[in-house]
Amino acid sequence: MAGAIAYEEQRRRQVEENKRKLEELKLHHLSAAVREAATPKPSPAKSVKRKRVPREDGEDAPVRRSGRVASLPEQPKYRFEDVFHVLEKKIRRGSRKTTSTRSDLINRVYATDVAREYAIAKAKELQAKLESASFVRPMTQSHVTGGFWLSLPMPFCRKHLPKRDERLILEDEQGVESETLYLAPKNGLSAGWRGFAIQHDLVDGDCLVFELIDRTKFKVYIIRQSSYYEP
Repeated sequence: MAGAIAYEEQRRRQVEENKRKLEELKLHHLSAAVREAATPKPSPAKSVKRKRVPREDGEDAPVRRSGRVASLPEQPKYRFEDVFHVLEKKIRRGSRKTTSTRSDLINRVYATDVAREYAIAKAKELQAKLESASFVRPMTQSHVTGGFWLSLPMPFCRKHLPKRDERLILEDEQGVESETLYLAPKNGLSAGWRGFAIQHDLVDGDCLVFELIDRTKFKVYIIRQSSYYEP
């Protein structure tokens, strides 16, 4: 019995000693501080409310723009009518090219070897009678349809024609003149030749005699391949 009383007395003293140490360390204040620090607090930026500035009736609010966008140059404004007219012109131009190409292909004339050789022979007979410098040029599809490019004999070009690009005149047997562009580096006729070929209904197998009657002027004689079939 005496031993139990002594144990209880000792236990009581120990508890009081622990309380005294806790008071000295102020652990209950430390615990409260930890709890307060762990509790999330609202952000100051979110808690601040913007103050709305009242504006007068009928006043439009200014449009907010990014500084980067505002610094860009103003883009041109296109009207629907302008865009439509541009597209319409392109469509018409493409349609004309397609129609022209199809027409050339449909209306092509293919000469027989016999008719072609006949026209060349007649052209050479005519050339032999000429006194001025001349050359014979048989027509092929590339000369009279599609590309409309006429290359000239290189030796003749080097000897008689200008050394640089220049306008040449083609005069037919009726005295009608046509202007063409001679490209010296390529030894051929470009702009203007198409008009001459179409105007004179040139086809594959026809043969032309070019007689140089002036420095930049040719007299052109046309021998038709179809003349082979004429009585």
